[in-house]
Amino acid sequence: MSHELTIIDPALLALINNSFDTKGLPLPFVREIFLLECRVAGTSHLNLQGIEPGIRPEELFVFRREPDNPYDDLAILIFDREGHKLGYVPRDRNEVLARLMDAGKLIFGRLERKGWERSWLTLDIRIFMRDM
Repeated sequence: MSHELTIIDPALLALINNSFDTKGLPLPFVREIFLLECRVAGTSHLNLQGIEPGIRPEELFVFRREPDNPYDDLAILIFDREGHKLGYVPRDRNEVLARLMDAGKLIFGRLERKGWERSWLTLDIRIFMRDM
């Protein structure tokens, strides 16, 4: 068995991973890393009846930090692709995610399931980090 290093062209790796930046240049090892699964918090405080039909399984949700939130300085807002507020990452699950976001990491969600419990829309999501 040889113990020599094999040199791999980064452009070839990018082709294999199908990952390019906005200028068409290859990005090495861009991938989604699954972090956790949770239920979106605060949906019972919002009127989501008009929005719910447009929310599809596997839809990506945008996360935005809300450090000035009066109840939780680690709050993370969740929006659909149209920019509608859907709720928050639960407080008991947001600390590490907020720290990653504050450090510049891209954190986002993907819808797993949705359903109605009386007038409360439940949204179960999986949370990912895009890493390079």
